Amino acid sequence: MVTQIPETPPPASSRAGMKKELPEHFREYRHVWVFMELERGQVHPVSFELLGEGRRLADQLGVQLAGAVLGPPGEATSHAVTEAFAYGADLVYLLETPLLTDYRNEPFTKALTDLVVTYKPEILLLGATTLGRDLAGSVATTLLTGLTADCTELDVDTDGSLAATRPTFGGSLLCTIYTLNCRPQMATVRPRVMRMPLRTNKPVGRVIRHDLPMVEEEIATKVLGFLSDGKSETANLAYADVVVAGGLGLGAAENMRLLKNLARTIGGEYGCSRPLVQKGWMPVDRQIGQTGKTIRPKLYIAAGISGAIQHRVGVEGADLILAVNTDPNAPIFEFAHLGVVADAIGLLPALTEVFSRRLAPSRRVKLVT
Repeated sequence: MVTQIPETPPPASSRAGMKKELPEHFREYRHVWVFMELERGQVHPVSFELLGEGRRLADQLGVQLAGAVLGPPGEATSHAVTEAFAYGADLVYLLETPLLTDYRNEPFTKALTDLVVTYKPEILLLGATTLGRDLAGSVATTLLTGLTADCTELDVDTDGSLAATRPTFGGSLLCTIYTLNCRPQMATVRPRVMRMPLRTNKPVGRVIRHDLPMVEEEIATKVLGFLSDGKSETANLAYADVVVAGGLGLGAAENMRLLKNLARTIGGEYGCSRPLVQKGWMPVDRQIGQTGKTIRPKLYIAAGISGAIQHRVGVEGADLILAVNTDPNAPIFEFAHLGVVADAIGLLPALTEVFSRRLAPSRRVKLVT
């Protein structure tokens, strides 16, 4: 169903023939879809990021870009439809029913599967969020199609197939995966991996409404109430403009205060590489990299981080990367924009002091000692 690209790809002429060999009932699958993740009345920003990437793929294929909006009737779904067009969609498939007020796997899987079976998209993209991962796996299983999870890059091959790239073998390699004999081709992408497209004010275009042939009595799960997880709001790494992170080069748990002090001084968030979480020096919601958060800040300061590929895939979208490491041959210097060969334990307090003096008194904060 899903094949890994070989080290030496076949000639373009042979790859071009792959599309012709698809079964007849797969050839009618066209267009690129983005699932608009709508929960508690809010559209997740990853949906807009995927619309930007989906626009590029659709243009390459010469097809339309569509948003799939699932939710309860009301202002929230109407807003999602409007925003889908504002971020590049050519049309929107809309399925409104009270059954989709809260996320439950059964009705959402049924709804999205019905849309796909009826309208046949060639590519279906979802955010690799908690909701998106649950839904994508269920829909792919129901449709008996392939799913490439946690992609870092999407492209269209010479034969028109989706080329989905993701880290593999513990993050030591990047693997490009094709779904050659199934449709739709599905992929999930984590928030902040793709650049946020520009929003433009556009009139609402073509909206195709669809009904869900399901009743409440058919759904096993019931939502009795909703309790917000406040802990999930403590670390806003994915959408922070400034992030300061540390690695094993900081030497000891007590040196985490150096990160926190600099981050607070410049109004940013702080994080870490995976080894620090494994050592118990930082909580898991502060982890940056392949198995942690993907970030795209304006400024990323990496202190004492070697820069293995697991970390690189989570930070390379930053506008400016400043790396501090005692090893001049550390991999992080290969993709950092600026590098300082120095001991982070000594440099971080110096940076904090300089920024503190330059900031207005109203911006100064109490440092951790």
